Amino acid sequence: MTAATEPVTTGAEGTGPPAPRGRLRESPWATLVAIAFGVMMVALDGTIVAVANPAIGASLGASLAELQWVTHGYLLGLAVFLITAGKIGDRFGHRNTYLVGVVGFVLSSVAIALSAGVAMLIAFRVLQGVFGALLLPSAMGLLRSGFPPSKLGRAFGVFGSLIGAATAGGPILGGILVDAFGWEAVFYINVPVGAAALALGLWLLAANRATDPGSRMDVPGIVLISVAIFALVWALVEAPAAGWGHPVTLASLAAAVLFGGAFLLWERRPEQPLLPLALFANPSVSIGTLLTVAMALSLMGSLFFITFYLQGIQGMSPARTGLQLISMTALMAVTSPIAGRVLDRVGARPPTTVGLLLASAGMFMLSRLETDTGVVFMSAAFVLLGTGLSLIMTGATAAIIGNAPVRLAGVASAVQQAAMQLGGSLGTAVLGAVMSATIVSTLPGHFAGAGLAEPSADDLVDMQSVVAQGGAVLPEGASPEVAAAVTQASNLAFMDGLHLAFTIAAAVMLAAAALSLLMRSGRMTDGPAVHI
Repeated sequence: MTAATEPVTTGAEGTGPPAPRGRLRESPWATLVAIAFGVMMVALDGTIVAVANPAIGASLGASLAELQWVTHGYLLGLAVFLITAGKIGDRFGHRNTYLVGVVGFVLSSVAIALSAGVAMLIAFRVLQGVFGALLLPSAMGLLRSGFPPSKLGRAFGVFGSLIGAATAGGPILGGILVDAFGWEAVFYINVPVGAAALALGLWLLAANRATDPGSRMDVPGIVLISVAIFALVWALVEAPAAGWGHPVTLASLAAAVLFGGAFLLWERRPEQPLLPLALFANPSVSIGTLLTVAMALSLMGSLFFITFYLQGIQGMSPARTGLQLISMTALMAVTSPIAGRVLDRVGARPPTTVGLLLASAGMFMLSRLETDTGVVFMSAAFVLLGTGLSLIMTGATAAIIGNAPVRLAGVASAVQQAAMQLGGSLGTAVLGAVMSATIVSTLPGHFAGAGLAEPSADDLVDMQSVVAQGGAVLPEGASPEVAAAVTQASNLAFMDGLHLAFTIAAAVMLAAAALSLLMRSGRMTDGPAVHI
């Protein structure tokens, strides 16, 4: 990795002289402690809500589609506002932007818990995503401007550890809260966590200073990129249900291309663009962004189906499923700080490449799963995947944010977060399409092989959604023998789809490993650097 594009000091916003030793408030490690609860609150919310969905549906009478929008609404608010939020942090100061994000996230969480209907709940979930967008890039911006480049790796490693720990604990904590207090508790939990985040932020974060105070808000750029991302996420969310050839999906994709292209053309005109395209002239930034998309595509798209495999095919309970996945998520929390220290010593390229190779091997092992695969084999695959992901996330994050100028720390952080969100949405949509297509093509053959009448084309359309979730559509009044045969045939079709989808995910990570070799090598230093 090359040296950072601007000199970095240990001041809270990267301006002015380094903080004197012994001043806790301006210590970079104090900054990391201050943002820990805010970051964990957002990460926790990403997994804890999934456990509450069945209870939300029963309490508010929500349909499956409405429950999906409990997740999608948050994603839309987060993804659409990320780049703009990053610019707000640079322009008005990351400390204040972070604190506003924390307060807004908590208040919207309370509003969600008090919602009288599912439409109100979804609306407040969108708002919660907007405040999450304010919180995350500003937190990363505080790290970027607070730590010298030579220590950024370990800072990002600890940051990844916090996210991994919160992600791992989300399903377990969510199950306990829902069982004991109801679904509202998974949102009320953000009140004490947010209070701690606010108190630590007010106490430990240095006075607010803008890193890019003289810049203007690029309103046309904000509108163009917001519409483009909204249209893209909408298409990716709707495609699995409506179909890729549906007019709504095609229109959304066309709008995403049109407004995205207009944004790129516009950003060449203003003196102070929302997203300076020169930022991507640095190979580490541009390649790091692509690697983040590839990693999220493979990971999120695959893990969406691994839970269906564990519960639907293996018959595990939700609690046992969470424990099985802990071998990956908890390992990420443990190994991320180690990955950060390695990065500080050797630069981003070696650990990122090794991480992608390990993750590809783990994903390839998962592509070999069978209906009766043992726990040891699965755990070994998850260990490889977790170790690889901690290296990838730390390396790619440092490549993007560490090579951006301090004045653009918020925007660079937003680029990294947007790449994660869009990659995850793309993976779920694309690998979901692969799963569905494979099930439709192989299910009739498995029915015939079991001595069953092949389902009609209309029946296949209705059946594939259930089969893709690890289930089976049993004929009314079916005998135990017929029910067992239908279940076996459905499970085999699911495994066919899983094998192909996970093989694609492994291949994407392997291709990303080759691409990572083009990143610039070398450690980040604290010396003088070049401006964009």
